[in-house]
Amino acid sequence: MIAVTRAYSALLYAMAVVAGATLVWLMVSVIVSVLMRNLGLQPFAWLFTSAEYGLLYMTMLGAPWLVREKGHVHIELVTAALPARLRRGLSRLVAAACVAVCVILTWKGADLFLTNIERGDYDVRAYYFPRWLLTIAFPLSFGLMAVEFARFVFGAELMHTGEAGIHE
Repeated sequence: MIAVTRAYSALLYAMAVVAGATLVWLMVSVIVSVLMRNLGLQPFAWLFTSAEYGLLYMTMLGAPWLVREKGHVHIELVTAALPARLRRGLSRLVAAACVAVCVILTWKGADLFLTNIERGDYDVRAYYFPRWLLTIAFPLSFGLMAVEFARFVFGAELMHTGEAGIHE
């Protein structure tokens, strides 16, 4: 079980590293595109397309790690005012709702992914790109986010600390 946990954590952190590297690529692609335009040149079509794909991959691949690190934005004003027992219950309820949403999006994302494979769909812009390479990010990321939110439902750690404004 320890090996599975380590492999899972390694996958989560590898996805976060790829998301971070994608953010660097987005910065470079924007700078190159702006420089080319300022020099009177037409930026490469693939430069813009890769930036669009990068926005999707960066968001989807980084999201599960962000859930683990409690990096998503949530407001603790209400939970900070609640008694500890009620706060625990509400926090677990919110996390359970997040699990439910992520499971639905995983299912719909998997359906979209399989439909793209079945049809042989391509995204046609600067070049032909198999659409399933884009849509695979949905079931993968939302599935992992469901697992991470479930840790807040069933684990000892809560999503909400009840310390609104203390860490800002």
